[in-house]
Amino acid sequence: MSLPVPVVTVGLLIASNVFMTFAWYGHLRFKTAPLLVVIAVSWLIALPEYILQVPANRIGHGHFSPAQLKTIQEVISLSVFAVFSWAYLGEKLGWQHGVGFSLICLGAWFIFHDFG
Repeated sequence: MSLPVPVVTVGLLIASNVFMTFAWYGHLRFKTAPLLVVIAVSWLIALPEYILQVPANRIGHGHFSPAQLKTIQEVISLSVFAVFSWAYLGEKLGWQHGVGFSLICLGAWFIFHDFG
């Protein structure tokens, strides 16, 4: 049984964004770690991100336009980051984050609608 292209694409993009968020921001809890170690560990964490991201875009292209793929990736990236910053970094999310995210989602809605 094959999964639909949107399910595979979004699933791979979610997984890739989890890795990338940890690669980019996970080290913020370890401020005393040497910068070169942080960079090396971040690159190792980012490798699986690329292994997931590239197939996601290749599989999704054709079903989605490149602009739609990028929009999906950005919305997922912000969603993963919001959960990560709250759960892992202990950051508080305020109403302004909700408003900003809603505006970004509104922009995504426009990308997915053909008004022509």
